[in-house]
Amino acid sequence: MKHPFLGFGLGLRPQHFHDVLQCTNSQQRQSADWFEVISENFMVAGGKPRYYLQKIREHYPVVLHGVSMSIGSTDPLNMDYLRQLKTLVNDVQPAWVSDHLCWTGVDGQNSHDLLPLPYTEEAINHVVERLNRVQDTLGRQLLLENVSSYISYRESDMTEWEFYSEVTERADCLMLLDINNIYVSARNHGFNPHTYLQAINPTRVQQFHLAGHTDCGDHIIDTHDHDVCEDVWSLYADALKHCGAVSTMIERDGHIPEFNTLLDELDIARQIAVNTLADKALPSPSRSDANSLTTNLLAGTTS
Repeated sequence: MKHPFLGFGLGLRPQHFHDVLQCTNSQQRQSADWFEVISENFMVAGGKPRYYLQKIREHYPVVLHGVSMSIGSTDPLNMDYLRQLKTLVNDVQPAWVSDHLCWTGVDGQNSHDLLPLPYTEEAINHVVERLNRVQDTLGRQLLLENVSSYISYRESDMTEWEFYSEVTERADCLMLLDINNIYVSARNHGFNPHTYLQAINPTRVQQFHLAGHTDCGDHIIDTHDHDVCEDVWSLYADALKHCGAVSTMIERDGHIPEFNTLLDELDIARQIAVNTLADKALPSPSRSDANSLTTNLLAGTTS
Protein backbone atom coordinates (compact mmCIF):
# COMPACT_ATOMS: atom_id res chain seq x y z
CA MET A 1 0.00 0.00 0.00
CA LYS A 2 1.40 3.38 -0.97
CA HIS A 3 1.83 6.14 1.59
CA PRO A 4 0.49 9.69 1.23
CA PHE A 5 2.32 12.40 -0.71
CA LEU A 6 4.88 14.26 1.43
CA GLY A 7 5.75 16.98 -1.06
CA PHE A 8 9.30 18.10 -1.82
CA GLY A 9 12.23 17.24 0.43
CA LEU A 10 15.98 17.29 0.85
CA GLY A 11 18.60 14.95 2.17
CA LEU A 12 19.41 16.05 5.73
CA ARG A 13 23.13 16.82 6.02
CA PRO A 14 24.97 17.86 9.24
CA GLN A 15 26.13 21.21 7.82
CA HIS A 16 22.48 22.22 7.46
CA PHE A 17 21.16 21.20 10.90
CA HIS A 18 21.14 24.78 12.21
CA ASP A 19 19.77 26.19 8.96
CA VAL A 20 16.82 23.81 9.00
CA LEU A 21 15.86 24.75 12.55
CA GLN A 22 16.41 28.46 11.87
CA CYS A 23 14.24 28.27 8.75
CA THR A 24 11.58 26.49 10.78
CA ASN A 25 11.61 29.12 13.50
CA SER A 26 11.81 32.21 11.30
CA GLN A 27 9.34 31.15 8.59
CA GLN A 28 11.05 33.68 6.31
CA ARG A 29 10.61 31.37 3.34
CA GLN A 30 9.22 27.96 2.57
CA SER A 31 11.59 25.24 3.66
CA ALA A 32 11.63 21.64 2.49
CA ASP A 33 8.43 19.74 3.22
CA TRP A 34 10.32 16.73 4.59
CA PHE A 35 13.80 15.29 5.02
CA GLU A 36 15.50 12.02 4.15
CA VAL A 37 18.21 10.87 6.55
CA ILE A 38 20.88 8.25 5.98
CA SER A 39 19.98 5.49 8.44
CA GLU A 40 23.56 4.51 9.24
CA ASN A 41 24.45 8.05 10.33
CA PHE A 42 21.92 7.90 13.16
CA MET A 43 22.31 4.36 14.48
CA VAL A 44 23.70 5.74 17.72
CA ALA A 45 22.15 6.26 21.12
CA GLY A 46 22.23 9.94 21.91
CA GLY A 47 24.86 12.40 20.70
CA LYS A 48 24.51 15.47 18.49
CA PRO A 49 23.20 13.65 15.38
CA ARG A 50 20.30 12.14 17.30
CA TYR A 51 19.67 15.40 19.16
CA TYR A 52 19.29 17.38 15.94
CA LEU A 53 17.29 14.64 14.26
CA GLN A 54 14.83 14.66 17.14
CA LYS A 55 14.51 18.46 17.08
CA ILE A 56 13.97 18.50 13.31
CA ARG A 57 11.62 15.53 13.59
CA GLU A 58 9.35 17.68 15.77
CA HIS A 59 8.64 19.92 12.76
CA TYR A 60 9.08 17.76 9.65
CA PRO A 61 8.21 14.28 8.42
CA VAL A 62 11.36 12.16 8.07
CA VAL A 63 12.15 9.07 6.02
CA LEU A 64 15.08 6.68 6.58
CA HIS A 65 17.35 5.75 3.67
CA GLY A 66 19.93 2.98 4.12
CA VAL A 67 23.08 2.17 2.19
CA SER A 68 24.31 -0.99 3.94
CA MET A 69 21.56 -3.62 3.79
CA SER A 70 23.19 -5.34 0.80
CA ILE A 71 19.96 -7.09 -0.05
CA GLY A 72 21.49 -8.82 -3.08
CA SER A 73 24.60 -10.25 -1.41
CA THR A 74 25.12 -13.98 -0.96
CA ASP A 75 26.39 -13.31 2.57
CA PRO A 76 23.81 -13.97 5.32
CA LEU A 77 21.62 -11.02 6.21
CA ASN A 78 23.26 -8.92 8.92
CA MET A 79 20.74 -9.39 11.73
CA ASP A 80 22.67 -7.11 14.07
CA TYR A 81 22.33 -4.33 11.50
CA LEU A 82 18.62 -5.04 11.10
CA ARG A 83 18.10 -4.94 14.86
CA GLN A 84 19.83 -1.55 15.05
CA LEU A 85 17.75 -0.31 12.14
CA LYS A 86 14.55 -1.50 13.78
CA THR A 87 15.48 0.34 16.98
CA LEU A 88 16.03 3.52 14.97
CA VAL A 89 12.72 3.01 13.16
CA ASN A 90 10.90 2.61 16.47
CA ASP A 91 12.55 5.74 17.87
CA VAL A 92 12.11 8.01 14.85
CA GLN A 93 8.85 6.62 13.44
CA PRO A 94 9.74 7.56 9.85
CA ALA A 95 7.11 7.87 7.15
CA TRP A 96 8.90 5.00 5.37
CA VAL A 97 12.22 3.13 5.14
CA SER A 98 14.28 2.52 2.00
CA ASP A 99 17.47 0.90 0.77
CA HIS A 100 18.98 -0.15 -2.57
CA LEU A 101 18.47 -3.02 -4.98
CA CYS A 102 22.12 -4.01 -5.00
CA TRP A 103 24.91 -5.79 -3.17
CA THR A 104 27.72 -4.01 -1.34
CA GLY A 105 30.06 -6.86 -0.46
CA VAL A 106 30.69 -10.59 -0.24
CA ASP A 107 32.62 -12.95 2.06
CA GLY A 108 32.56 -10.25 4.71
CA GLN A 109 34.36 -7.72 2.50
CA ASN A 110 32.61 -4.38 1.99
CA SER A 111 33.14 -2.66 -1.38
CA HIS A 112 31.68 0.63 -0.06
CA ASP A 113 29.77 0.87 -3.32
CA LEU A 114 26.27 0.01 -4.53
CA LEU A 115 26.85 -2.78 -7.03
CA PRO A 116 24.29 -4.00 -9.58
CA LEU A 117 22.98 -7.55 -9.73
CA PRO A 118 22.75 -9.94 -12.67
CA TYR A 119 19.23 -9.72 -14.03
CA THR A 120 18.21 -13.38 -13.78
CA GLU A 121 15.38 -15.46 -12.33
CA GLU A 122 17.80 -16.92 -9.79
CA ALA A 123 18.72 -13.45 -8.56
CA ILE A 124 15.04 -12.47 -8.33
CA ASN A 125 14.27 -15.48 -6.14
CA HIS A 126 17.29 -14.77 -3.95
CA VAL A 127 16.46 -11.10 -3.42
CA VAL A 128 12.75 -11.66 -2.84
CA GLU A 129 13.40 -14.28 -0.15
CA ARG A 130 15.72 -11.87 1.66
CA LEU A 131 13.30 -8.95 1.24
CA ASN A 132 10.52 -10.96 2.84
CA ARG A 133 12.71 -11.64 5.85
CA VAL A 134 13.74 -7.97 6.13
CA GLN A 135 10.15 -6.72 5.93
CA ASP A 136 9.04 -9.29 8.49
CA THR A 137 11.86 -8.21 10.82
CA LEU A 138 11.13 -4.49 10.49
CA GLY A 139 7.37 -4.94 10.46
CA ARG A 140 7.26 -2.53 7.52
CA GLN A 141 7.05 -2.48 3.77
CA LEU A 142 10.44 -1.49 2.33
CA LEU A 143 11.18 0.90 -0.53
CA LEU A 144 13.86 -0.29 -2.96
CA GLU A 145 15.94 2.13 -5.03
CA ASN A 146 17.35 1.43 -8.49
CA VAL A 147 21.11 2.04 -8.55
CA SER A 148 23.30 3.59 -11.22
CA SER A 149 25.54 1.05 -12.95
CA TYR A 150 28.77 0.95 -14.91
CA ILE A 151 29.01 -2.78 -15.68
CA SER A 152 26.67 -5.47 -16.98
CA TYR A 153 26.67 -9.26 -16.66
CA ARG A 154 26.74 -11.82 -19.47
CA GLU A 155 24.34 -13.95 -17.38
CA SER A 156 21.55 -11.33 -17.45
CA ASP A 157 18.54 -12.52 -19.40
CA MET A 158 16.19 -9.54 -18.86
CA THR A 159 16.37 -5.75 -18.66
CA GLU A 160 17.01 -3.82 -15.46
CA TRP A 161 13.46 -2.45 -15.44
CA GLU A 162 11.99 -5.93 -15.87
CA PHE A 163 14.14 -7.20 -13.00
CA TYR A 164 13.31 -4.24 -10.75
CA SER A 165 9.59 -4.53 -11.44
CA GLU A 166 9.51 -8.28 -10.85
CA VAL A 167 11.36 -8.02 -7.53
CA THR A 168 9.04 -5.34 -6.15
CA GLU A 169 5.91 -7.16 -7.31
CA ARG A 170 6.90 -10.53 -5.84
CA ALA A 171 8.12 -9.06 -2.55
CA ASP A 172 5.21 -6.60 -2.41
CA CYS A 173 7.52 -3.69 -1.69
CA LEU A 174 7.57 -0.17 -3.11
CA MET A 175 9.92 1.72 -5.41
CA LEU A 176 12.21 4.61 -4.67
CA LEU A 177 12.72 5.58 -8.30
CA ASP A 178 15.96 7.50 -8.77
CA ILE A 179 15.53 9.58 -11.93
CA ASN A 180 19.21 10.50 -12.12
CA ASN A 181 20.24 6.85 -11.81
CA ILE A 182 18.00 5.92 -14.73
CA TYR A 183 19.67 8.65 -16.78
CA VAL A 184 23.19 7.63 -15.72
CA SER A 185 22.64 3.94 -16.50
CA ALA A 186 20.90 4.76 -19.80
CA ARG A 187 23.88 6.81 -20.94
CA ASN A 188 26.39 4.20 -19.76
CA HIS A 189 24.62 1.20 -21.29
CA GLY A 190 22.95 2.80 -24.31
CA PHE A 191 19.28 2.19 -23.55
CA ASN A 192 16.37 4.64 -23.79
CA PRO A 193 15.49 6.04 -20.33
CA HIS A 194 11.90 6.61 -21.45
CA THR A 195 11.55 2.90 -22.19
CA TYR A 196 12.60 2.27 -18.58
CA LEU A 197 10.07 4.77 -17.21
CA GLN A 198 7.15 3.50 -19.25
CA ALA A 199 7.74 -0.07 -18.04
CA ILE A 200 7.43 0.91 -14.37
CA ASN A 201 4.14 0.29 -12.54
CA PRO A 202 3.11 3.73 -11.18
CA THR A 203 1.28 2.17 -8.25
CA ARG A 204 4.61 0.89 -6.91
CA VAL A 205 6.40 4.26 -7.02
CA GLN A 206 6.44 5.97 -3.61
CA GLN A 207 9.40 8.35 -3.93
CA PHE A 208 11.60 10.05 -6.52
CA HIS A 209 15.27 10.90 -6.11
CA LEU A 210 16.89 13.73 -8.07
CA ALA A 211 20.62 14.42 -8.10
CA GLY A 212 23.55 15.63 -10.13
CA HIS A 213 26.32 13.56 -11.70
CA THR A 214 29.76 13.89 -13.27
CA ASP A 215 29.81 13.66 -17.07
CA CYS A 216 33.08 12.11 -18.26
CA GLY A 217 32.12 12.10 -21.93
CA ASP A 218 32.00 8.40 -22.79
CA HIS A 219 30.46 7.59 -19.39
CA ILE A 220 28.90 9.39 -16.45
CA ILE A 221 29.22 8.77 -12.72
CA ASP A 222 26.54 9.24 -10.07
CA THR A 223 28.46 11.57 -7.76
CA HIS A 224 25.70 13.71 -6.19
CA ASP A 225 28.04 16.71 -6.27
CA HIS A 226 26.45 18.84 -9.01
CA ASP A 227 23.13 20.54 -9.65
CA VAL A 228 20.43 18.49 -11.37
CA CYS A 229 21.04 18.82 -15.13
CA GLU A 230 18.46 19.78 -17.75
CA ASP A 231 18.19 16.24 -19.16
CA VAL A 232 17.35 14.85 -15.72
CA TRP A 233 14.81 17.64 -15.12
CA SER A 234 13.18 16.68 -18.42
CA LEU A 235 13.13 13.00 -17.46
CA TYR A 236 11.60 13.99 -14.11
CA ALA A 237 8.75 15.74 -15.93
CA ASP A 238 8.15 12.57 -17.94
CA ALA A 239 8.17 10.52 -14.73
CA LEU A 240 5.50 12.82 -13.28
CA LYS A 241 3.36 12.35 -16.39
CA HIS A 242 3.65 8.59 -15.98
CA CYS A 243 3.31 8.31 -12.19
CA GLY A 244 1.46 11.45 -11.08
CA ALA A 245 2.35 13.29 -7.88
CA VAL A 246 5.18 11.44 -6.11
CA SER A 247 7.14 12.59 -3.04
CA THR A 248 10.34 14.06 -4.48
CA MET A 249 13.69 14.94 -2.94
CA ILE A 250 17.11 16.17 -4.02
CA GLU A 251 20.29 14.40 -2.91
CA ARG A 252 23.56 16.30 -2.48
CA ASP A 253 26.60 14.56 -0.98
CA GLY A 254 29.56 16.52 -2.36
CA HIS A 255 30.29 20.20 -3.00
CA ILE A 256 27.32 20.82 -0.73
CA PRO A 257 26.07 24.40 -1.17
CA GLU A 258 24.35 26.66 1.33
CA PHE A 259 20.93 25.52 2.49
CA ASN A 260 19.10 28.32 0.66
CA THR A 261 20.79 27.32 -2.60
CA LEU A 262 19.39 23.81 -2.23
CA LEU A 263 15.97 25.25 -1.44
CA ASP A 264 16.16 27.22 -4.70
CA GLU A 265 16.88 24.01 -6.59
CA LEU A 266 14.02 22.27 -4.78
CA ASP A 267 11.72 25.06 -5.95
CA ILE A 268 12.55 24.05 -9.53
CA ALA A 269 11.24 20.55 -8.78
CA ARG A 270 8.08 22.05 -7.28
CA GLN A 271 7.50 24.24 -10.30
CA ILE A 272 8.06 21.39 -12.75
CA ALA A 273 5.51 19.30 -10.84
CA VAL A 274 2.97 22.15 -10.81
CA ASN A 275 3.43 22.78 -14.53
CA THR A 276 3.44 19.10 -15.51
CA LEU A 277 0.42 18.18 -13.42
CA ALA A 278 -1.49 21.39 -14.18
CA ASP A 279 -4.64 19.45 -15.09
CA LYS A 280 -4.58 17.63 -11.74
CA ALA A 281 -4.76 18.80 -8.15
CA LEU A 282 -1.24 18.58 -6.70
CA PRO A 283 -1.61 17.54 -3.05
CA SER A 284 -0.54 20.12 -0.47
CA PRO A 285 1.19 18.27 2.39
CA SER A 286 0.95 19.75 5.84
CA ARG A 287 4.18 20.38 7.80
CA SER A 288 2.55 21.95 10.83
CA ASP A 289 2.49 18.83 12.98
CA ALA A 290 5.02 16.21 11.91
CA ASN A 291 4.14 13.79 14.70
CA SER A 292 0.44 13.91 13.83
CA LEU A 293 1.28 13.45 10.15
CA THR A 294 3.38 10.37 10.87
CA THR A 295 0.54 8.88 12.92
CA ASN A 296 -1.73 9.36 9.93
CA LEU A 297 0.88 7.99 7.53
CA LEU A 298 1.22 4.83 9.56
CA ALA A 299 -2.56 4.48 9.54
CA GLY A 300 -2.62 4.98 5.78
CA THR A 301 -4.55 8.27 5.91
CA THR A 302 -3.86 12.00 5.70
CA SER A 303 -5.37 14.80 7.73
